[in-house]
Amino acid sequence: MTFARVLGGATMAAGMLMGTTALADVTSSQVWGDLKSYLEGFGYVITADEAQGADGLTVSNAVMVMEMPENGGTARVTLPDFSFSDAGDGTVAVTMPDAATTTYDLDIEGEGDASGEIEYTHSGFVMTVSGSPGDMVYDYRAADMQMVFRNLVVDGKPVDIAAARVGMSDLEGQSTSRMADDLRTIAQSMRAGSMSYDLDMADPENGTGRMVVNGAVTALDFTGTTTIPASATPTNDMGAMLEAGFGFDGTFTHNGSQTEFSFEEEDGSAMAGTSSSQSGTLGVRMDAGQLGYAIGARDVTLNLTSSDLPFPVEMAMAENTVRFQMPVTPDDEPQDFALGIKLGDFVMSDMIWAMFDPAGQLPRDPATLAVDLTGTATLDTPLMDPEAMESPEAPGELRTLTIADLVLRLAGAELTGMGDFAFDNSDTTTFDGIPRPEGAVNLRLVGGNRLLDTLIAMGLVQQEQATGVRMMMGLFAVPAEGEDTLTSRIEINEQGHVLANGQRLR
Repeated sequence: MTFARVLGGATMAAGMLMGTTALADVTSSQVWGDLKSYLEGFGYVITADEAQGADGLTVSNAVMVMEMPENGGTARVTLPDFSFSDAGDGTVAVTMPDAATTTYDLDIEGEGDASGEIEYTHSGFVMTVSGSPGDMVYDYRAADMQMVFRNLVVDGKPVDIAAARVGMSDLEGQSTSRMADDLRTIAQSMRAGSMSYDLDMADPENGTGRMVVNGAVTALDFTGTTTIPASATPTNDMGAMLEAGFGFDGTFTHNGSQTEFSFEEEDGSAMAGTSSSQSGTLGVRMDAGQLGYAIGARDVTLNLTSSDLPFPVEMAMAENTVRFQMPVTPDDEPQDFALGIKLGDFVMSDMIWAMFDPAGQLPRDPATLAVDLTGTATLDTPLMDPEAMESPEAPGELRTLTIADLVLRLAGAELTGMGDFAFDNSDTTTFDGIPRPEGAVNLRLVGGNRLLDTLIAMGLVQQEQATGVRMMMGLFAVPAEGEDTLTSRIEINEQGHVLANGQRLR
């Protein structure tokens, strides 16, 4: 079993306790009933001892069991005791012990099993639930909350864990839970002054490798909305859940992160380093219409040493973003997709430059790579249908593609471009199996000849090779205004002809 599989199961168990305890109505019994209904909607089977008192309800010996997706076995999680107290003014207070331990057992079919404990501690935790049936609001805060993973056993063998902890401080948030049209909509906002994490453990597979990671994030903030079908039959089929109305749209932001890490392999090789960023975002959207991710960070640094490298690696960039969007459900009409990548103002240490440019002949200005693609496509097969997606047939058809931005800035040269294409899916013979495109892309290259001359002087490019490159540049590009500037317009017309600056190439 892998680190990700083991830690993923543990995090799931912990998250269900910490992230959903507050869903409640205006009486203690309704609080617990609503929580059970929420979790059962995800496929959990829940048992517990309930004791109703004059002031509220106490729940103990709670156990959650869920069948893992794709015949992945079962997960069994025990929860610490907690209580729901009627405050007498229409609100409910949720209380957990200052320290509690949850156990989990994972039986992953075909891979093995894992078990362990998660210890929870908190100080100053207060949660108050208000509102009315079907429209609940809860507020919570805590000075500190910690989760510590202990006693991990994989395939019957204890795993050496020196540390496995996640904690947040100065935590506060608010959530609303509304029922309408058989859907539960949960709107959340949460912020923490800081989040820290520590991990020091051996490789569960061989026990000799070791991974150590620790770090912190400041000013963590989250806003998001989750929609859950209230009466849908629990299923591991995500496509069916999306069709029933499941959806999530949320964004995390932070104002700085720092991480230290080291990895030691079984053969004795090792790697260690640090990374940091001044700010970052993570956005995720998933519903029946779209699946999308947006990840970004600013002022990123990476310092790395490795037993496989004779020198340390130092890199930095001002901006690092990845954006991805695509449809997940078939529709007769074309749907939007997008892909964007930007590595902005990338720099590396002089020691790395000296490997291939010891004399400093190349300009060492910050480099940038940016690609922004948008378009439309039709989807014939649900993206979340595993059997259909294994088919050799294409899951849909590409209809349009727009190159909104293309930038490559490196070693004193810059290539930029933009363009638009439409695709005829009835013609896959003109371009040998690819739907025939029609459209154009406009490109501009500045400093290309100067960079080529420098590479020749450095001995990295032979004169004969450079001559061939210049011939290609003359074929596809024409001189433009400005020193060492070339432009090119590459067109594909409705007959499938390829033209460069009006000259037919195909």
